[in-house]
Amino acid sequence: MSDINKLDAVILCGGLGKRLRSVVADEPKVLARINARPFLDILIGHLKRQGISHIVFCTGYKADQIEGYYRENDQGLSFEFSREDRPLGTGGALKNARHFIQSNPFFVFNGDSFCEIDLNAFLDFHKSKLARASIAISPGAQGSDFGGITLDDSARVTGFREKEKETAPRYVNTGIYCFNEDIFSFMPEDEAFSLEYDFFPGLSGKGFYGFCVSQEFYDIGTPARYDKAREILGGPGKDALK
Repeated sequence: MSDINKLDAVILCGGLGKRLRSVVADEPKVLARINARPFLDILIGHLKRQGISHIVFCTGYKADQIEGYYRENDQGLSFEFSREDRPLGTGGALKNARHFIQSNPFFVFNGDSFCEIDLNAFLDFHKSKLARASIAISPGAQGSDFGGITLDDSARVTGFREKEKETAPRYVNTGIYCFNEDIFSFMPEDEAFSLEYDFFPGLSGKGFYGFCVSQEFYDIGTPARYDKAREILGGPGKDALK
């Protein structure tokens, strides 16, 4: 069993959330309410239950609201905040937070999605493959709304195409990653860039592996998907926020 309590978790939560503003107009989307509590609390509760104790928030849009809420609600965890002064994209935000990351390897999560995976199993997979980067992937619906990922028989990522329309069955990105510290040396020199568009497609063949999960993942990027998350994660008898 992996000693997961020593690993840091970085949560990317600086996105503009433009598609969700028709229903969540006054706060960042990671604070969108489910059962009167922020969506992000679902992810944080999941991390805490599995032993994560140090979390770095990458903030940007409406950063004051996120930082203010979690400074007052630390939930018994150690929180740090890496704020971007201008939009840096998911990759730029992670690179901007590098000096806050203390563990090797470390986890990275998209703050607007949730998948209840076993992080110990994910870390064990990462170590067993001697991976530089591992990505949690789920069998997904076809279409252009999610990225398509292909693997070889050893679970190496052989293709990564973010949000391109295709009809062949493939895996989708759950927004959960495990990275070794040296991942930063493979990133673009640009200050602002996307992990999904500008980094992952070129990482194939460089120690990049896909960890298949069976759990469904939820994101709140659109009003329809937000409604689904509220129904599934916040419905009667659900304990995701406990």
